[in-house]
Amino acid sequence: MKTAYEVLRGPLLTERGTLLKETDNKVLFRVAREANKIEIKKAVEEIFKVKVERVATMNCKGKRKRMGRHEGKRPDWKKAIVTLKEGEKLDFIEGM
Repeated sequence: MKTAYEVLRGPLLTERGTLLKETDNKVLFRVAREANKIEIKKAVEEIFKVKVERVATMNCKGKRKRMGRHEGKRPDWKKAIVTLKEGEKLDFIEGM
């Protein structure tokens, strides 16, 4: 069993994520590729002391990159969209 800090890798600070946070009370996280929705829900509730309504996950493929004639690939990663229950608020990003 992974700890909550191994499941959540960090927040995703994007334009779309900010819009989702303001309108739908959803927060984006970068998570471990092996983590499932139940582990993500427990990790968010444990770390931030909020109630989670639902979790949606996506596997994102790494982009192919070239440096001259050499080709490489960025690593694949997993994204989670966490919907907080009505009345819950998550303000860990406000101070940045």
